[in-house]
Amino acid sequence: MSTAQRFSRQVVDALDKAQIIGVRAGNEHEFTGVWVVVVEGRVFVRSWNDKPTGWYRAFLDEPLGSITFGGAERRVRGRPTRSERLRGAVSRGYAMKYPTRSSQKWVRGFARPTRAAHTIEFVPR
Repeated sequence: MSTAQRFSRQVVDALDKAQIIGVRAGNEHEFTGVWVVVVEGRVFVRSWNDKPTGWYRAFLDEPLGSITFGGAERRVRGRPTRSERLRGAVSRGYAMKYPTRSSQKWVRGFARPTRAAHTIEFVPR
């Protein structure tokens, strides 16, 4: 991936520290809060479900959108993650970033293959 398709180190660091970010596909939807992880300097989110009207499907239909965190909004392109290696790394990233007892239900759920298949990488646009 070219450096033009990567966030700056400052943005990646801020996203790595963020617990929840807002995501929005296109311009028509409201922002939805999701957990974010950084793996290999790349930004990933995962959908809990695959509802036809959910944010994940919206990004599949319209990959251009925005994320919001730390008071800033950034335009992004959402790309489905097909690599099993990266999906596994994202699952491990969730387990490391969200280690609390109350988070474990969600971490285990995100590691299930059906949910791992709903992984999206965000790149700047």
